[in-house]
Amino acid sequence: MASSSGNSNSSGSTLLQISGSEEDLHQLMEERKRKRMESNRESARRSRMRKQKYLDDLMAQLTLLRKDNNQILTSINFITHHYFNIEAENSVLRAQFMELSQRLDSLNHILNYLNDPTLNNGIWVYETEPFETSADSFTNFTLNQPIVASADIFQY
Repeated sequence: MASSSGNSNSSGSTLLQISGSEEDLHQLMEERKRKRMESNRESARRSRMRKQKYLDDLMAQLTLLRKDNNQILTSINFITHHYFNIEAENSVLRAQFMELSQRLDSLNHILNYLNDPTLNNGIWVYETEPFETSADSFTNFTLNQPIVASADIFQY
């Protein structure tokens, strides 16, 4: 029986070894599981940090684009206002040009008229019928007087 009890001792120690191995294996699996969970947490933390950095970058870009947009709108408003001012000034200048052109045409017409060879030394004399003596001699006298005009009476 001694041999059988020895065998039982050796099988008990084998069980202890096996159960010790199972326990080591269980501890090893638990350690791996703990490390994997820790690694996943760290990966998730890095992913959240990347996502937050991406969102921060997008917000900074949005702020910059809004600032640029406001500057462009301000420039457009300034240029539009300046354009309308220039357009109004241009309209005034066109009207002045038209008025001055008409005045120049009138002056040229007067000069052409004064330079007409039928005039007597730049003085235009308009004579009516010769003076007659009649009952209404005063009226005839005023109508038969020459009308004298020179360029000095036109003030342009």
